[in-house]
Amino acid sequence: MNCALRSPRSWPPDRVRRPFRGERPLTRKNNRLPDQTRPIQFTRSYTDLPGSVLAECGKTKVLCTVSVQDQVPQWMYNRHQGGWLTAEYAMLPGAGQPRKPRDGRTGRPLDGRSFEIQRLIGRAMRCALDLSVMPEVTLWIDCDVISADGGTRTTSINGAIVAMYDALLWMEEQKQLPKWPLRGLVSAVSVGLVNGTPMIDLDYQEDSSAEVDLSVVCAADGRLIEIGGGAEKKPFAVDQFQQMLTLAQSGCAAIRELQKKTLGLGAGNS
Repeated sequence: MNCALRSPRSWPPDRVRRPFRGERPLTRKNNRLPDQTRPIQFTRSYTDLPGSVLAECGKTKVLCTVSVQDQVPQWMYNRHQGGWLTAEYAMLPGAGQPRKPRDGRTGRPLDGRSFEIQRLIGRAMRCALDLSVMPEVTLWIDCDVISADGGTRTTSINGAIVAMYDALLWMEEQKQLPKWPLRGLVSAVSVGLVNGTPMIDLDYQEDSSAEVDLSVVCAADGRLIEIGGGAEKKPFAVDQFQQMLTLAQSGCAAIRELQKKTLGLGAGNS
C-alpha cells in the first residue's frame, strides 16, 4: 500500500525569516516550503518476513524488516519477564556516493555512525512496546538503506514501526501474544537551520550546509522520545530551537497519520 504525505504548515508563512540584504533567497528542491516534507511512502509486505516495509522519503529508501527469534538474550534468563527488541542499521555500499565500504568485510568494524543510529532505532521501538507482556522472544529490527539522500535514521524509524506492527499481527495470528503489546506508533523527522531558516526534513544537500541539524522522535501522543543533534557552525538561540521543535512535532503528527492510514487504523487508534 503506497501513500504520499505533504505535511501541514505548522506556522504562518509570514513567520518565515526573510533573507537579509545581500543574502540569496533560499529555495528548496521541487519548491518545497520550509515546513513541508518530501513525499513519504510505506510499502508493506515487501519481503516474506513477518514484518517487512520499504520506507521512502523522497529519494531516501530504507528496507525495514522484523524477524522473531524464539529466545531472549542470555542476560535476561531468570531475571526479567517478557521479551526483548534490538535493532541493526546499515547502508548498502551503493546507497550513496562515494561508495561506502561494507561493514564486516576484512575485519572492518561497524562504524560509529551506524552504531549510534541502530541504538537510536532500538530505543525508539522499545518506547513503543510493552516488553513485559511479550513472550520470551527477541524482535530483530533490521534497517538497510538502499538509497540515501538525507534522513536515513528518521526514515528507518518511521518504516520500522510499521514493520513491527505487521510482525505483531503475525504473532497474534500464530497465537503467540497473550496480550497486545504495542503502546502506540512512533514517528521521526529531521529539522534544522539552513541559511538561518528553520526547515523540516532536510535532504543531503540541505543537511550538508545546515547550521543546525536535529533528529526528533515523538510518541503517539506527541510526547518526545529523543532529540539528537547540534550546531555545526555557530550556536543557535532558544527561540530558534522552539521553532524547530514546533516544526518537528507537527511533522511527526502528520507522519503518524500516514502510518495509520497505511495500516488501516481508524482515528481512535494510535
